[in-house]
Amino acid sequence: MSARTDTHAFTGAAGRIDCAIDWPAGTPRGWALVLHPHPLQGGARENKVVTTLSRACVQHGLVAVRPNFRGVGLSEGVFDKSVGETQDMLAVVAQMRELHPELAQAPWVLAGFSFGTAVAAQTYAALADQGDAALPVALMLMGPAVNRFQSHEVQVPDDTLMVHGEEDEVVPLSEAMDWARPRSIPVVVVPGASHFFHGKLLVLRQLVQARLKVALD
Repeated sequence: MSARTDTHAFTGAAGRIDCAIDWPAGTPRGWALVLHPHPLQGGARENKVVTTLSRACVQHGLVAVRPNFRGVGLSEGVFDKSVGETQDMLAVVAQMRELHPELAQAPWVLAGFSFGTAVAAQTYAALADQGDAALPVALMLMGPAVNRFQSHEVQVPDDTLMVHGEEDEVVPLSEAMDWARPRSIPVVVVPGASHFFHGKLLVLRQLVQARLKVALD
């Protein structure tokens, strides 16, 4: 559990980006940006997969930032099929560094679930294209739906953690494999898991914790 959760409004091209910020106990060692599923299908920062990812990050001493995408909660704007959302997340990264300069050079991680994986992958690629000197030390994509909302070709790191449910009823496993195959990204398949990882959140958390341990320790 986080030591406390604050809210903060960052600013994107469409206006307010309403974020929850989960703080660890003690001095943070870095931070994480954790992105939620499809805004038009009930996706929000309170999603249980998103909060599972956030808790794992907090347990590793990271400040976890959970934005609501455009049109969700108090965030302004309307759904933009990952294009505007990616620009918004680039703004969050820049403004987070300005707001917390003590974290600007600290390690950080980027994670997403479902629709959030498309925004996460495109955010990573945009930062790399810009020559950002502080790329995330880990990219984690859960129930990836990158192919459905990819506005342009993206490259992601070879050590990207992709986790997919064997029985995903929203994004078939074959779809995730089709996206991963040309990039040679391994896919961790959770046996019996649905898209929302019902009854498998502990397994998901353990996979995330193992990846964070490698990235941060």
